[in-house]
Amino acid sequence: MEKTYSVIDETGIHARPATVLVSEASKFESNIELAYNGKKANLKSIMGVMALGVTQGAEITISAEGSDAEAALEALDKVIKETGLGK
Repeated sequence: MEKTYSVIDETGIHARPATVLVSEASKFESNIELAYNGKKANLKSIMGVMALGVTQGAEITISAEGSDAEAALEALDKVIKETGLGK
């Protein structure tokens, strides 16, 4: 399962939103990845997410695989939209 977003936060996925995303993803057992610009990172790894260097206007895809993948994507979707990170 996966969902794609456009990053609208003017600073992209910097430390604060990355921490929020990693914290939310870590609540689930599924493997969750963030893909950007042909690269992927484990969404449970703050360093991996930061290393992608996601900027404003970027298109990102979040994919989840596992027993709670659907719930994980729903929770992350809510966080992304409520924090104004993406749409």
